[in-house]
Amino acid sequence: MAVTEELKKHKDVELLYIGSINGIEQNLIEKVSVKYNGIYCGKFRRYFSFQNFIDPFKIPIGIIQAYSILKKFQADVVFSKGGFVSVPVVVAAKLLKIPIILHESDAIPGLANRICFKFANKICLGLEESKKYIGASARKIIVTGNPIRSFLKDGDKQIGYKLTGLNKFRPVILVMGGSQGALQVNNLVGKSLDELLKRFQIVHIRGRGNLDIGLHKTGYIQYEFLDEYLPHVYAIADLVVSRGGANSLAEIAYLKKKALIIPLGTNVSRGDQIENAKLFSRKFGWNVLFEDVSREDFINAIEKAFKEHVKLGVVGKNGAGAIANLILNKGK
Repeated sequence: MAVTEELKKHKDVELLYIGSINGIEQNLIEKVSVKYNGIYCGKFRRYFSFQNFIDPFKIPIGIIQAYSILKKFQADVVFSKGGFVSVPVVVAAKLLKIPIILHESDAIPGLANRICFKFANKICLGLEESKKYIGASARKIIVTGNPIRSFLKDGDKQIGYKLTGLNKFRPVILVMGGSQGALQVNNLVGKSLDELLKRFQIVHIRGRGNLDIGLHKTGYIQYEFLDEYLPHVYAIADLVVSRGGANSLAEIAYLKKKALIIPLGTNVSRGDQIENAKLFSRKFGWNVLFEDVSREDFINAIEKAFKEHVKLGVVGKNGAGAIANLILNKGK
């Protein structure tokens, strides 16, 4: 979305987004008037699933679909942010000899991007520390920073307070678990709510389908998802509680907010969020909670994070402009 925002400043650029069939990103992309095409893609799961036996057969189908889409669209360049839908698209682009620009947000590259690195003309990184994980020539790699939607800086506190109905005289905590929500974080908030509301107000983004319709308390407001209103909620937030996704952390850093990070553990992830959390906490002075977190740990960590003097002089880098320029120049 951030890169699309930059590219759309150029009137002669035509954009096409290739995602998975019925992908959750389709509505977001179509909202900004970008055409969406869905393809089949295989996904490697870190747990047993019969889909693991079926998905490998989807990849060649996806390559054929992507090849046809790219050829018909007459694409001049392909930009990929990773994820398993990117593999068929990147392979198809290579077959068609279309320049490929990749971007890796996380400290540790994901499997899909590691597969795609060998096909790339240019590899953009969100973090300098990711270089050591990439077996590619230095001329291919450029540290751009993570792309951030610039409209996030346009938040208005008055609109934020009006939207949420919160009191501007008490501190506000914004809790986010990503578009799918975060069960662990949602449960921690539920267990700690009465204690936290003695001092704070809470805006809680619970994820799609995760609203607790029976939970109504003064000073607490919950949403499934926020898009165009997110800048206004960021504007009133004194502290942000987030998972360790690199894009979310980059946004929080860009907005110079205090943060408490609760990364996904290695039992349900490849450990990328833990590495992201360590890097961002060192750079910005944020607090981190790892693995199993109790109610008491959560409350104490919020109190500590709120009191911390974060390194507000360090500015989070927005890589959207640099990435867009590379795309416009076809990676040259």
